[in-house]
Formats: sequence, C-alpha cells, structure tokens
Amino acid sequence: MENLKAATWPIHLRLEKRLAVKRLFSDLAAYRDLIARLEAFHRVAEMEWAALLEQTLCDFPARRKAPLLANDLAVLGGAPLEGVAVPVVTDRASALGGFYVLEGQTQGGRHLLPIVEARLGLSASRGASFFASYGPDVDARWRMFAAVIETHCAASKAKRRAIATAESVFLAMEAWLCGGR
Repeated sequence: MENLKAATWPIHLRLEKRLAVKRLFSDLAAYRDLIARLEAFHRVAEMEWAALLEQTLCDFPARRKAPLLANDLAVLGGAPLEGVAVPVVTDRASALGGFYVLEGQTQGGRHLLPIVEARLGLSASRGASFFASYGPDVDARWRMFAAVIETHCAASKAKRRAIATAESVFLAMEAWLCGGR
C-alpha cells in the first residue's frame, strides 16, 4: 500500500491543487459540477471494474460511491453526465490499483465534509453523503482495503500493475475533473 501511495502522491497533490476544492466549496454551482463529474467517473469505473473487484473485495457493493454521489447530485438538482472514459483493468492487481484512487477519497472526505457543511450548508444526509461515506469507520475500512491490496499485490509484477493503473486513474480523473481549468 505504501508503494501505491509513494508512487501516486505527486499526481494526487497536483490534482488536489488544480481542483482547488476549498474554493469550489464556496460556490454551490461549482460544487454541484464537481459532484456530477465525480458521480460519472465513479459510476463508470465501478461498473467496468465490478467483475474483478467483486472477486477480490467481499464488501465491494458497500464500497461503491456512485450511489452516494447520485444521491448528492439529485439533492443538488444536478443531472448525471456522460462521456467519461476510465482506464481498462485486466486483472485483480490493476483493478485494486484503480480502486485505490477511488477508495482513497474516503480519507479526504472526512476533512472536506466540515468545509462543505460550513460553507454550503450541506450535510451528510443532504448533499454531502459522498464526503461522509464511511463516517467513523473510515480508518477501519481503509485498513481492511490495505490488507486486500497487500495480499493481492505482494508480487513485484502485481505491484507494478497496481501502481501503473493507479497512476493512469489519477491522470484520467484529472483530465475529467479539471477539463478546461
């Protein structure tokens, strides 16, 4: 897991900086656009990677974030977007590497939820369920996910595939979320 974090950290930081999330969370229309873009990315990725992730993560259905994002988008009066492309995964290691990027958003969510609540007046039950996701169970769920990655990506080839996919997912997410920014 540390290899994934170390390899993708520079891309993660660049994406975070380009998104300027704290600024986005000061404007409801910008927040709604972000949620719409996240919903589309998660929906497509979770659907396309489901077969491999269901074989690997016994709790994959509970880890899906697209339903939370769809709910938030509906509360905000937004419409689903189409046209997003996500990297193709071909094995468990690459599926886990890709999902690492999506699952990692639960870590940031607990820090972003208070900002959304304060600046936009939204809550975990009204427009910000994605950022609340696992609630107080974030750390426990993250440790469980890390253990699965360690099990399935221990071999050097599997580790390289997971890292390569995580990097490509970050890049695809950056292109989709930041578009013309």
